[in-house]
Amino acid sequence: MADPDHDAAVKDLRDPDPRKRQLALMQLEDIANEASVEPLISALEDSDAVVRRLAVCLLEELGDPRAVPGIIRRLLDSDPNVKDAASSALRDFRGEHAATPMIAAMTHPEAEVRRSVIVGLRELKDPRAVAKLIDALSDPSPAVRREAVITLAYQRLPESVAPLQRCLLDTDESVRRVAVGALGYFVGPALLEDFSRSLNDADWRVRVESAIVLGRSGLGNAIPGLLAALADPYWQVQKECIASLGRLAAFAAIAQLLPFLESELADLRRAAAYALGELKTPRASDALQKLSADPDIEVRKAAARALDAISKEVGASAKNH
Repeated sequence: MADPDHDAAVKDLRDPDPRKRQLALMQLEDIANEASVEPLISALEDSDAVVRRLAVCLLEELGDPRAVPGIIRRLLDSDPNVKDAASSALRDFRGEHAATPMIAAMTHPEAEVRRSVIVGLRELKDPRAVAKLIDALSDPSPAVRREAVITLAYQRLPESVAPLQRCLLDTDESVRRVAVGALGYFVGPALLEDFSRSLNDADWRVRVESAIVLGRSGLGNAIPGLLAALADPYWQVQKECIASLGRLAAFAAIAQLLPFLESELADLRRAAAYALGELKTPRASDALQKLSADPDIEVRKAAARALDAISKEVGASAKNH
C-alpha cells in the first residue's frame, strides 16, 4: 500500500535545496522501508555532507546489504562526520551479501577502508574472509594489522594460531598487545614460551596483557615467570602478576606477595590481599589484620574477605584432623 508521506519525502530528496533534502531524510526516519533503500543509496552521493551522513544512518537502521558498497565509498568522504558514520554503520550489517563487498574491499589501496571493513567483518565471522585476514596481519598499516588480529580472535580458528604467534614480534606494540589477547583463547603448554617472552616485552601494556592471560591459563609452569615479573618497574604489571599468582594457587609466591600488603599503592595492597585470600594462607593473617585500618575502603574489604577465607580454611582443617 502506497504511503503518501513516504513518497513525498523520497521526492524531496531530489529537491535542489539541501535543507529540504535534510528535512526529507528526517521525515523518513520513522517511515523508511524497503522502497527507501535505492533513494537513500543515491543520497550517499549527495553534495551536502549532512544529507550523506543522515543517509548512512538510515541505511544502517534498515540493514539492507545493497547499501554496503555505497557506505564503503563514504569511508573516504571529505567530511569526518560522514566517515565516522560510515565506519560505525558497517559494524551493524549482517549476512553473506553484506560480507561480500567488505571482503572485496580488504585489498583497497586506502588503509582506512581496509581497517574499517575488517572491523565490519568482525561479527559476521564469514569463513571466506579468513585467508585475507591472515594476509592482513602483514599489512603495512599497524591499524589494519591490529584490527585483523582482533577480528581473527572473534573467529577462534586453530589455523590462525601460527600467524597470530608471529604478531607477538610485530614492530607495533598495540598489535603485540592484541595478539596476546587473541592467543589467550588458545592458551596451553604449547604457547607458554610465547606468553613468557611477552611477559618481558618492551611495552608495559603488552606485559600487563601477558600476565592476565597467564593467570587464566591454569598452567603451573607460568608461575616462575610471573614471580620474576613482580619486580617489573610498572605497578600495573605487578598488580596483574599478583592477581595471576593468586588464581594459579602459587603457594611458592607467598613470601613475595606479603610485602605488597605494605605497598604505598592501594591497588597493589588490594591485589595482594585478594591473592593471599585465594591462597588461604594463615601466614598472611597478621599482615591482613593491619589492613583493617587501611585508609582505602576497597583494601579494607579485600583484607576482610581474605581473613574470612583463611578462617574458614583453618576451621575446615581443624575438623579434618
